[in-house]
Amino acid sequence: QVQLVESGGGLVQPGGSLRLSCAASGTIFSINVMGWYRQAPGKERELVAAITSGGTTNYVDFVKGRFTISRDNAKNTVYLQMNSLKPEDTAVYYCNRYPYSTSYWGQGTQVTVSS
Repeated sequence: QVQLVESGGGLVQPGGSLRLSCAASGTIFSINVMGWYRQAPGKERELVAAITSGGTTNYVDFVKGRFTISRDNAKNTVYLQMNSLKPEDTAVYYCNRYPYSTSYWGQGTQVTVSS
């Protein structure tokens, strides 16, 4: 069983950057695709970016060119580098496999973009 713990969120001004981390208690090496998701107030949780075990990445259009997903299988950690943040990026960010597993959801990490 894998447990995922997200960290790195916070309050940042528009245009700023944050780096989120997702630490797995078990090995993520066997999980082919890991993803970062987010849920804004009043909205459904949505996929933001995904990465295969081989390093192939995919992004939703609204974060392309601004966010970068990466993973370190040796450290059982997935990262999300977020640059040029916008107020509409405000949300709780979660990591999970893709497609997600309901048993893998952690507490998430709050990202607030505001001046």
